[in-house]
Amino acid sequence: MKSLFTFLLVITLTFLSCNEGKKNNKDNKDTEMTTYYFIRHAEKDRTDATNKNPNLNQLGLKRADGWSKYFENIKLDAIYSTNYNRTQQTAQPTAKKKKLKILDYDPSTSYSEDFAKATKGKIVLVVGHSNTTPAFVNMVLGEKKYEDINDNDNSQLFIVTVSGDKTTDQVLSIN
Repeated sequence: MKSLFTFLLVITLTFLSCNEGKKNNKDNKDTEMTTYYFIRHAEKDRTDATNKNPNLNQLGLKRADGWSKYFENIKLDAIYSTNYNRTQQTAQPTAKKKKLKILDYDPSTSYSEDFAKATKGKIVLVVGHSNTTPAFVNMVLGEKKYEDINDNDNSQLFIVTVSGDKTTDQVLSIN
């Protein structure tokens, strides 16, 4: 009789813990954490002022490599970039190390419902421009907090974390 009682108790506790786990998984799904790392492209070649799609200069290539070292120990699920040489070249070393494809995004529709859904619960690097990067950050935050980046500043890193209805942000300067 005692072993039957113990058996029923174990079955009941197992059933209750399974149901609790399902409830917690639902709660976790609703509060999945999404982390965005936003950077501006590295230094571009300015020798031809008429070139609307310049490559990175030597300092920019070095900075792009530096970004790959910065993200070396950070798990990334996706890398997004505008479709310009300088942003693609900035993202390339990190994408290569992480074995990720660089996904294009249109800065005019950056934080769309589709983008938010595709990146929910992920850790994402987004490479943009002096004006599109802070604009994208502001869209995620839901407020106009950041102004355009100074044209000579390629070192800012914006980190935005979204968890449920809570959003946090910080800005670092990485040289």
